[in-house]
Amino acid sequence: EALAKRNENRAKWPAADPEAKCYMLGVPRVTYHNFPFQIFQGDGDLLMVYPFAATNRVIYMKDHSELPVDSWMGKSNGTWEGDVLVVTTTGMNGETWLDRAGNHHSNKLKVTERFTLLGPNHIWYEAALEDPLTYSRPWTIEMPLYRLIEKNAQLVEHKCVPFTDKLLYQDLLKPQR
Repeated sequence: EALAKRNENRAKWPAADPEAKCYMLGVPRVTYHNFPFQIFQGDGDLLMVYPFAATNRVIYMKDHSELPVDSWMGKSNGTWEGDVLVVTTTGMNGETWLDRAGNHHSNKLKVTERFTLLGPNHIWYEAALEDPLTYSRPWTIEMPLYRLIEKNAQLVEHKCVPFTDKLLYQDLLKPQR
């Protein structure tokens, strides 16, 4: 059933992809998307700011309660394991995709992310995904994240225009059957 849904999503790309509609990307896609993001750390919670879809994500360091309703970004609870930030996100609505290939998840997805500082300009990112309604076993993605080191680099809002990919790549898409 999950494979059939993925294949259906893939056949309907880009029209069915939440990214093409300029919706929030969800976790973990928002973090490995091709736009930069910024992490703000204060005395309590952390804030991650993403320019795509004006997405802000609070990492709750003390209030580890659950949300009363599922949402696009879910609820992210963080802890420190030494110097590693571990973030567990649940309560996502199941409407986001994990990528442009149509890989999806249910509202039972649990994502455990690990942000390990490798140096002043590099973070090692890992995301373990568990979703018993969609996947037969947990699986993990991992990759380096790089700091923008250009002088005066800053985030700028990404003004998303819905269905731009369809306009740009229509000639390259396979015909619908």
